[in-house]
Amino acid sequence: MSHDLALAERPPVAWRHRPAALLAVAAARLLATRSPHRVTRVLTRVRTGARPATAEQTLAARDAVVAVSRHCATDSACLPRSLATALLCRMRGTWPTWHTGVRTQPFGAHAWVEADGAPIGERHPADYYTPIITVPPAPPRGADP
Repeated sequence: MSHDLALAERPPVAWRHRPAALLAVAAARLLATRSPHRVTRVLTRVRTGARPATAEQTLAARDAVVAVSRHCATDSACLPRSLATALLCRMRGTWPTWHTGVRTQPFGAHAWVEADGAPIGERHPADYYTPIITVPPAPPRGADP
């Protein structure tokens, strides 16, 4: 059984918010074709200066991404969906924690965003996948690295 969002279930997004969401989706689809090292480097640079995103802000960004992109509404598009969500948060001045990870039994890989210590919009519990790459919000300026 597929868990893709039916078109009727996709949340609406205000017309004024559509251009930013579409831009985030386009950038994410391009970024998703790059190596994990390059993705991490780009995200680490892009997050600079952003405040940590709340769960509500992150869910609003994820909902907007899913609303404007039929592709991002599918289970198989976790990487572009998570990237677009993080990038849209950044356009709004915030940054969630972005992850890619794996599960061994049964084997699977996944990409997701997290805020306030919890996965956003995911149907699996927080410990279902083991994070391999994580890009959290940047430390505040002047904080020790």
